[in-house]
Order: sequence, then C-alpha cells, then structure tokens
Amino acid sequence: MLSYNRRQFTLTALAVFGLAGCGFSPVYAPGGGGAALLDAVRLDDPKTRADFLFVRSMEERLGRAAEDRYGLSYAITLREDAVAISANNVNTRYNIIGDVTYALRDLSTGAVVTSGKTRNFTGYSASGTTVATQAAQRDARARLMTVLANDVTTRLTAALTPPAS
Repeated sequence: MLSYNRRQFTLTALAVFGLAGCGFSPVYAPGGGGAALLDAVRLDDPKTRADFLFVRSMEERLGRAAEDRYGLSYAITLREDAVAISANNVNTRYNIIGDVTYALRDLSTGAVVTSGKTRNFTGYSASGTTVATQAAQRDARARLMTVLANDVTTRLTAALTPPAS
C-alpha cells in the first residue's frame, strides 16, 4: 500500500511539474480568460423559456454582470427527432438537438471578441403517461441548456485565455 501511494504521489508530482513547465496556468487565475469573464458578461435578455434556462446556466458559471465589460448575444434553435419507435409504430424516445450561435462583444469598443456555434443534444422517454412525457421533455430541455451553456463558457474562456509563453 505504501509503495502504491509513493508511486501515485510521484506520478502526480511529475504531471504537475510538467504542466508548470509548459506554461500551464489555470483559466480562472488572475490574468486567465475565465477570470476576465467573471461578473463581466451581460447576456441578451431572454425571450423564450429556452433562452431563460440558457441565461440562468450562463450566470451560474460566470456570475451576473456587476460591470458590463462584455455583451453576449446568442440565438438558440431547437428541434426534436424521434429515435425509437415501438412495434405499434409509436414514438417512445426523442432527442432534442440544440444549436447556439453566439458572439461576445467588448462593450467599450463594440468589437466582436469571439463568436461561434455549438451543438449538442439530450434525450427523453415518451413511453409513460402524457404528464410524465411532458415532464421528461421539460427536464431534457433544461439539461440541454445547461450542456450548451457549458460548451459556450468553455469556448469563451479558451478564446480569452492568452497563449502559454
């Protein structure tokens, strides 16, 4: 047991020192791309339930804008595909596919800092009652907005993180 712990410690130490040697720095450290976004991004006002869920998820990650340094515009499109059909020709499972097109602007200059598009999906079962199916659909949409917010946040922090020296 002791030799395993030493080996694990040695491998962990080598990994940490190796990352430090290549210029690795945490995204949310001072000067990192994530730190520049914290409490500094004003998202467009939500118009739909999907927009609201997306904005809520983004604000959970980045905080609410205390100072409006950046503005984030976004457009969400959703579609559903039936992915499982029973022997009775009834759809029993659906995928919800979501696309988010976004643009991060510097509000002092109006210049677009970064922009892009991301796509992801979640699924839900439609084999229960009508109420259960509607609840599963709502839950799947909420999960999808969380996944898309994670994707956008990752892309924004990567775009604002200075290259390693």
